Amino acid sequence: MHRFDFETPLEESLSAFDDLIRAGKVHYIGFSEWTAAQIAAALTIQDARGYNRFVSSQPQYSALWRVIEAEVVPLSQKEGIGQIVWSPMAQGILSGKYLPGKKPPAGSRATDKKGGAGMISRWMRDDVLTAVQKLKPIADQAGLTMSQLSVAWVLQNPNVSSAIVGATKPSQVKENVKAAGVKLDANTMAAIDKALGKLPEMDPAQNISPNPRA
Repeated sequence: MHRFDFETPLEESLSAFDDLIRAGKVHYIGFSEWTAAQIAAALTIQDARGYNRFVSSQPQYSALWRVIEAEVVPLSQKEGIGQIVWSPMAQGILSGKYLPGKKPPAGSRATDKKGGAGMISRWMRDDVLTAVQKLKPIADQAGLTMSQLSVAWVLQNPNVSSAIVGATKPSQVKENVKAAGVKLDANTMAAIDKALGKLPEMDPAQNISPNPRA
Protein backbone atom coordinates (compact mmCIF):
# COMPACT_ATOMS: atom_id res chain seq x y z
CA MET A 1 0.00 0.00 0.00
CA HIS A 2 1.88 3.05 -1.26
CA ARG A 3 1.37 5.80 1.35
CA PHE A 4 -1.40 5.72 3.94
CA ASP A 5 -4.87 6.20 2.42
CA PHE A 6 -6.76 8.78 4.46
CA GLU A 7 -9.85 8.64 2.25
CA THR A 8 -10.62 4.90 2.41
CA PRO A 9 -11.50 3.18 5.70
CA LEU A 10 -8.45 1.21 6.79
CA GLU A 11 -10.45 -1.95 7.45
CA GLU A 12 -11.83 -1.82 3.91
CA SER A 13 -8.32 -1.68 2.43
CA LEU A 14 -7.06 -4.48 4.66
CA SER A 15 -10.05 -6.66 3.79
CA ALA A 16 -9.32 -6.16 0.08
CA PHE A 17 -5.67 -7.11 0.57
CA ASP A 18 -6.67 -10.24 2.44
CA ASP A 19 -9.07 -11.19 -0.36
CA LEU A 20 -6.22 -10.87 -2.88
CA ILE A 21 -3.99 -13.16 -0.84
CA ARG A 22 -6.72 -15.75 -0.34
CA ALA A 23 -7.45 -15.65 -4.08
CA GLY A 24 -3.80 -16.41 -4.79
CA LYS A 25 -3.28 -13.16 -6.67
CA VAL A 26 -0.59 -11.89 -4.31
CA HIS A 27 1.60 -13.67 -1.79
CA TYR A 28 2.60 -10.90 0.63
CA ILE A 29 1.54 -7.36 1.42
CA GLY A 30 3.41 -4.31 2.63
CA PHE A 31 3.19 -0.55 2.98
CA SER A 32 5.34 2.51 2.30
CA GLU A 33 6.05 5.53 4.49
CA TRP A 34 3.62 4.77 7.32
CA THR A 35 3.97 6.06 10.86
CA ALA A 36 4.25 3.65 13.78
CA ALA A 37 0.70 4.56 14.84
CA GLN A 38 -0.66 3.71 11.38
CA ILE A 39 1.20 0.39 11.37
CA ALA A 40 -0.10 -0.52 14.82
CA ALA A 41 -3.68 0.34 13.83
CA ALA A 42 -3.47 -1.90 10.76
CA LEU A 43 -2.01 -4.83 12.68
CA THR A 44 -4.73 -4.55 15.31
CA ILE A 45 -7.41 -4.85 12.64
CA GLN A 46 -5.63 -7.67 10.83
CA ASP A 47 -5.31 -9.69 14.02
CA ALA A 48 -8.88 -9.03 15.13
CA ARG A 49 -10.33 -10.05 11.76
CA GLY A 50 -7.96 -12.92 11.07
CA TYR A 51 -6.54 -11.16 8.01
CA ASN A 52 -3.09 -11.85 6.62
CA ARG A 53 -0.59 -9.45 8.17
CA PHE A 54 1.73 -6.95 6.57
CA VAL A 55 5.24 -8.35 6.25
CA SER A 56 7.21 -5.44 4.79
CA SER A 57 7.71 -1.70 5.12
CA GLN A 58 9.20 0.49 2.38
CA PRO A 59 10.50 3.72 3.92
CA GLN A 60 13.12 6.20 2.89
CA TYR A 61 16.26 5.50 4.91
CA SER A 62 19.85 6.64 4.70
CA ALA A 63 22.62 7.94 6.92
CA LEU A 64 21.08 11.38 6.37
CA TRP A 65 17.40 10.39 6.72
CA ARG A 66 16.85 8.31 9.84
CA VAL A 67 13.25 9.11 10.83
CA ILE A 68 12.24 5.44 11.08
CA GLU A 69 14.72 4.57 13.81
CA ALA A 70 12.85 5.95 16.83
CA GLU A 71 9.42 4.37 16.33
CA VAL A 72 8.90 2.44 13.09
CA VAL A 73 11.91 0.13 13.43
CA PRO A 74 11.26 -0.93 17.06
CA LEU A 75 7.60 -1.70 16.29
CA SER A 76 8.51 -3.52 13.08
CA GLN A 77 11.11 -5.65 14.85
CA LYS A 78 8.56 -6.60 17.48
CA GLU A 79 5.92 -7.48 14.88
CA GLY A 80 8.12 -9.31 12.37
CA ILE A 81 8.01 -6.66 9.65
CA GLY A 82 11.15 -6.06 7.57
CA GLN A 83 12.28 -2.78 6.03
CA ILE A 84 12.90 -2.63 2.28
CA VAL A 85 14.39 0.83 2.19
CA TRP A 86 14.63 3.29 -0.67
CA SER A 87 17.11 6.10 -1.35
CA PRO A 88 19.97 4.68 0.76
CA MET A 89 22.26 7.23 -0.89
CA ALA A 90 19.97 10.19 -0.10
CA GLN A 91 19.11 10.83 -3.75
CA GLY A 92 22.79 10.44 -4.63
CA ILE A 93 24.17 12.96 -2.14
CA LEU A 94 26.07 10.26 -0.25
CA SER A 95 27.81 9.12 -3.43
CA GLY A 96 30.07 12.15 -3.05
CA LYS A 97 29.47 13.37 -6.60
CA TYR A 98 28.15 16.74 -5.41
CA LEU A 99 30.88 19.06 -4.15
CA PRO A 100 30.53 22.17 -1.97
CA GLY A 101 30.82 25.39 -3.94
CA LYS A 102 30.58 23.55 -7.27
CA LYS A 103 27.78 23.22 -9.80
CA PRO A 104 26.06 19.80 -9.90
CA PRO A 105 27.46 17.45 -12.56
CA ALA A 106 25.66 17.68 -15.89
CA GLY A 107 22.96 15.05 -16.22
CA SER A 108 22.82 14.40 -12.48
CA ARG A 109 19.62 14.20 -10.44
CA ALA A 110 20.18 17.71 -9.09
CA THR A 111 19.97 19.15 -12.62
CA ASP A 112 16.82 17.23 -13.56
CA LYS A 113 14.02 19.76 -13.10
CA LYS A 114 11.41 17.20 -14.14
CA GLY A 115 12.83 14.44 -11.98
CA GLY A 116 14.68 14.47 -8.70
CA ALA A 117 15.85 18.08 -8.39
CA GLY A 118 13.05 18.88 -5.98
CA MET A 119 13.75 16.02 -3.59
CA ILE A 120 17.49 16.44 -3.55
CA SER A 121 17.33 20.20 -2.98
CA ARG A 122 17.14 19.86 0.83
CA TRP A 123 20.65 18.36 0.81
CA MET A 124 22.23 20.70 -1.74
CA ARG A 125 23.80 22.90 0.91
CA ASP A 126 27.50 23.48 1.45
CA ASP A 127 27.36 22.36 5.09
CA VAL A 128 25.85 19.03 4.06
CA LEU A 129 28.13 18.54 1.07
CA THR A 130 31.20 19.40 3.15
CA ALA A 131 30.23 16.85 5.80
CA VAL A 132 29.58 14.19 3.18
CA GLN A 133 33.10 14.64 1.79
CA LYS A 134 34.40 13.65 5.23
CA LEU A 135 33.03 10.18 4.49
CA LYS A 136 35.54 9.62 1.67
CA PRO A 137 38.53 8.70 3.88
CA ILE A 138 36.22 6.48 5.92
CA ALA A 139 35.12 4.68 2.75
CA ASP A 140 38.73 4.44 1.55
CA GLN A 141 39.83 2.87 4.81
CA ALA A 142 37.02 0.33 4.55
CA GLY A 143 37.99 -0.48 0.96
CA LEU A 144 34.69 0.85 -0.38
CA THR A 145 33.45 3.61 -2.62
CA MET A 146 31.27 6.25 -0.98
CA SER A 147 28.21 4.76 -2.67
CA GLN A 148 29.05 1.31 -1.34
CA LEU A 149 29.60 2.75 2.13
CA SER A 150 26.18 4.41 2.14
CA VAL A 151 24.40 1.23 1.04
CA ALA A 152 26.37 -0.88 3.49
CA TRP A 153 25.42 1.55 6.26
CA VAL A 154 21.67 0.97 5.86
CA LEU A 155 22.19 -2.79 5.63
CA GLN A 156 23.83 -2.78 9.07
CA ASN A 157 20.41 -2.14 10.63
CA PRO A 158 19.15 -5.63 11.55
CA ASN A 159 15.58 -4.65 10.65
CA VAL A 160 16.58 -3.76 7.07
CA SER A 161 15.90 -6.70 4.76
CA SER A 162 16.98 -5.04 1.52
CA ALA A 163 17.79 -1.70 -0.08
CA ILE A 164 16.36 -0.29 -3.30
CA VAL A 165 19.16 1.46 -5.17
CA GLY A 166 18.60 3.62 -8.22
CA ALA A 167 21.07 3.47 -11.10
CA THR A 168 21.39 5.07 -14.51
CA LYS A 169 24.28 2.90 -15.72
CA PRO A 170 25.07 -0.84 -15.53
CA SER A 171 28.39 0.08 -13.91
CA GLN A 172 26.53 1.67 -11.01
CA VAL A 173 24.57 -1.52 -10.43
CA LYS A 174 27.80 -3.55 -10.38
CA GLU A 175 29.38 -1.09 -7.95
CA ASN A 176 26.47 -0.87 -5.54
CA VAL A 177 25.77 -4.61 -5.34
CA LYS A 178 29.22 -5.07 -3.81
CA ALA A 179 27.85 -3.48 -0.63
CA ALA A 180 25.78 -6.60 0.02
CA GLY A 181 27.37 -8.67 2.74
CA VAL A 182 29.74 -5.91 3.85
CA LYS A 183 30.07 -5.66 7.62
CA LEU A 184 31.03 -2.26 8.99
CA ASP A 185 32.70 -2.38 12.37
CA ALA A 186 31.69 -0.20 15.32
CA ASN A 187 34.56 2.23 14.73
CA THR A 188 33.48 2.80 11.13
CA MET A 189 29.85 3.35 12.13
CA ALA A 190 30.95 5.80 14.82
CA ALA A 191 33.18 7.65 12.35
CA ILE A 192 30.23 8.06 9.97
CA ASP A 193 28.07 9.47 12.77
CA LYS A 194 30.84 11.88 13.75
CA ALA A 195 31.36 13.07 10.17
CA LEU A 196 27.68 13.85 9.63
CA GLY A 197 27.16 15.34 13.09
CA LYS A 198 23.69 16.78 13.64
CA LEU A 199 22.78 16.90 9.94
CA PRO A 200 20.79 13.62 9.74
CA GLU A 201 17.02 14.02 10.09
CA MET A 202 15.90 11.94 13.07
CA ASP A 203 12.42 13.31 13.83
CA PRO A 204 9.74 10.59 13.35
CA ALA A 205 7.23 13.37 12.70
CA GLN A 206 8.99 13.98 9.37
CA ASN A 207 7.43 10.85 7.87
CA ILE A 208 6.54 11.78 4.29
CA SER A 209 3.05 10.26 4.14
CA PRO A 210 0.58 13.00 3.16
CA ASN A 211 -1.54 14.59 5.85
CA PRO A 212 -5.34 14.21 5.90
CA ARG A 213 -7.17 16.71 3.76
CA ALA A 214 -8.84 19.51 5.68
